[in-house]
Amino acid sequence: MLRAAALTFCLALAPSVVLAAQAGAPARPAMQLYYPERFDWQKKAPADVGFNAARLDAAVKFAISKDTKPNAGSMLNYLATTFGASEPFDTPIGPVKDRAPANGFITRHGYVVAEWGDTNAVDMVFSVSKTFLTTVVGLAVQRGLIKDVNDFARPYMPTGVDLFDAAHNRNIRWDHMLRQSSDWQGTLWGKPDWADRPEGATPAEWPNRKLYEPGTRYKYSDVRVNMMALAALYVWRRPLPDVLREEIMNPIGASSTWRWYGYDNSWVDIDGTRMQSVAAGGHWGGGMQLNAWDMGRFGYLFLRNGKWKDRQLVSEKWIEMARTPGPANKVYGFANWYLNTGKEVLPAVSDKVFWFQGNGNNIVYMDQENDIVAVVRWIDTIPSLNEFARMMNAALEDPKK
Repeated sequence: MLRAAALTFCLALAPSVVLAAQAGAPARPAMQLYYPERFDWQKKAPADVGFNAARLDAAVKFAISKDTKPNAGSMLNYLATTFGASEPFDTPIGPVKDRAPANGFITRHGYVVAEWGDTNAVDMVFSVSKTFLTTVVGLAVQRGLIKDVNDFARPYMPTGVDLFDAAHNRNIRWDHMLRQSSDWQGTLWGKPDWADRPEGATPAEWPNRKLYEPGTRYKYSDVRVNMMALAALYVWRRPLPDVLREEIMNPIGASSTWRWYGYDNSWVDIDGTRMQSVAAGGHWGGGMQLNAWDMGRFGYLFLRNGKWKDRQLVSEKWIEMARTPGPANKVYGFANWYLNTGKEVLPAVSDKVFWFQGNGNNIVYMDQENDIVAVVRWIDTIPSLNEFARMMNAALEDPKK
């Protein structure tokens, strides 16, 4: 009886050890995960983690060759020839920064195995800013500041804030905003919703766009995501960059060089304190500006399912929701989580990979099956990203290493 009791006790404490011993196999401790310390991201030779060095170098050279045109230079010119070429109200109202040439790095098991360009350059990341925003909204859910993403947003707004008072906007839920399917109608910071990627055969039709029931149609819109940023600011009652720094960026060891900007006119008064509502992209300037290393740390946090060392910074439940496609777009979760559902976007790689994407293109690519994070900045097209990912995978000679 004593032996049985002892066995029960051992099973409760360490079932994997006891079962291994019963089967005659030696007990092996779990692999210790590596997390880079601040200012000290360690490197390994490609061969040490299963890569063919020459093939990996070919993937890097390919990424460099696909630098977005126009190449590094005037960001004002870039904005004027992209968004401004087809949109009204295109004048920047937030900080704009000229960019560096193509840069990035690749990690496996957390260790850097390849690096190119000026990875310390602090550049605009455009819509990767949206992923930082949805993460801050997720933290509000974790704190209980937002009870449920399926709640209507209107009851969370203080008296006098009319973001959701119009009849068409009253049925908008947090989930709709997170998935870019809110169809919010209005003007924010001088930019009408219809002016962002306008729809219609002629400019005369743009202001009279068709309205859709919130949640039924995906439409990419910086105006509407900026509206979510303002709504989140009213919920937190604190500047969102402060929340991000304290809850995420400091714990993951990010540098002190990143900034999250709003617009010249995006200031509001909350509890007697003047606060700036941040931009969720660089469409009109503003948004996140950070270097490749800080982007990579952010991606590595999500490769590890929201955990950094012994702290669960972002709940696994939130990440599961963020990686679940919405009813209006099967390759898009929460902004700006891109999904490879059915291998539709990146046919050369697994349907399990996911990535954060901003104009330019600025990419944080995560492959949990192969334990890879890649930061790829200023790659010209998504087909080029697909080829880069194919070449990177082809360089992986020993997936078990």
